[in-house]
Amino acid sequence: MKTRIPTLIAILGTGLLAAGMASAQTQNQPMQPPTTSPTQSTSKASVNNATANTGGNGASSATFNTAKGQVTINSTMGSAPSTTSPPSFEQLANGKKYISKDDAEAYPPLANDFEYAAHNGSRISKTQYENWVKDLN
Repeated sequence: MKTRIPTLIAILGTGLLAAGMASAQTQNQPMQPPTTSPTQSTSKASVNNATANTGGNGASSATFNTAKGQVTINSTMGSAPSTTSPPSFEQLANGKKYISKDDAEAYPPLANDFEYAAHNGSRISKTQYENWVKDLN
C-alpha cells in the first residue's frame, strides 16, 4: 500500500477538477483574465469559461466564472507519510496475541491499513503483522 493514497488523491483531485470545468462550460459568461499567483505556472489550458494552471510542484489551480463572480480553486499534493521503522508486534499488542483496532492507533500507518492487514477482520495476528511490515518495504 505504498502509493495507493497519493494515487487516489491525484485521481480524485483530477476528477473534481474535470467535473468543475465541465460545470463551468454550461455557463455563458465572458472570460475575465485569470489572476496569477506564485504557485501557478505559465502553462495554461483554457476551456470556454475556465482556465486551468498546473505547476511543476504538484500544485494546480482552476479559475471559473460564476453568477456571483470569479472563483479560483487551488490544490496541492499532500506530503508523503513517514516510513520510519514500525514498532514490534509485541509493543503494539500490549502483551496480547493480537493487535486490536485501538492498539493500531499507536502507529498511524497501521491504523490506516488496519482492514487490509487484518484481512477485513477485527484483529491482526503476529503473522498478519509481519506480512504487512514486509509489504511496507
